Amino acid sequence: MNSNFVVENTSSSSVSAPDSEADNASCKAVAMTKLPTRVDFHFDVMCPWAYQTSLWMREVRDRLELEVDWCFFSLEEINRVEGKKHPWEREWSYGWSMMRIGALLKREDPALNDAWYLRSGTALHVEGRQPHRPEVARQLLAELDLDPGLVEVALADDTTHDDVRIDHERVVGLGGWGVPTLVFPGTDSDDSRKLFGPVLIEPPTGEAAERLWDLVLGWLEFPHLYEIQRPKTPTDLVAVGEVFRPYIEAREWNTMANPTP
Repeated sequence: MNSNFVVENTSSSSVSAPDSEADNASCKAVAMTKLPTRVDFHFDVMCPWAYQTSLWMREVRDRLELEVDWCFFSLEEINRVEGKKHPWEREWSYGWSMMRIGALLKREDPALNDAWYLRSGTALHVEGRQPHRPEVARQLLAELDLDPGLVEVALADDTTHDDVRIDHERVVGLGGWGVPTLVFPGTDSDDSRKLFGPVLIEPPTGEAAERLWDLVLGWLEFPHLYEIQRPKTPTDLVAVGEVFRPYIEAREWNTMANPTP
């Protein structure tokens, strides 16, 4: 929704628009007070789409001084095949264990979880490394000037399972099925205030990033608008494949997803 859209109505019976700069400023001020100043961004390090969106989200955060809470969601759990172990039942699970490290860091300082997601996500989705392996996770922590031994600390602390599971179950309880999922303030009283996406490559920067944020917020006005999707052409799929190439070459799992509800 474009806040600068102007409708010209020449009908004499129509309600007149504000005719002074003061009135316009007042209307804009009222509108701005309703805009969210924070958002919970649910991610799984394993997801290449969420990583792309997270780059845009950080750009918006920095330009608009938003508060972003980086929260967890498990693709391993949501796509688990009946009869297979839950990720918390394994000694090491790819995405789940990386998020347990993030959970431990978040207790110390939420900014550390942000830094961990950015570093591990960049390692997987840009550099083609394998942060889902414990030895690589230790290397990445060292690159952040953090103790590599935090990998073992996170795994030894069973309550890090709880932190990841609570975030995951929150999204599932809202009808969510994947990432990126954005949850906005007010969801407790209005469960429409959550969105899956935006799903993109080449995340916009600068003013373009802000315009996309405005479009996302515009969606919140329509609680029964569930989906808009641009079909991907063969050219689009080639472009996506090129962006995702490091991830595709580094992953050690079969990518799968349940049908969208």
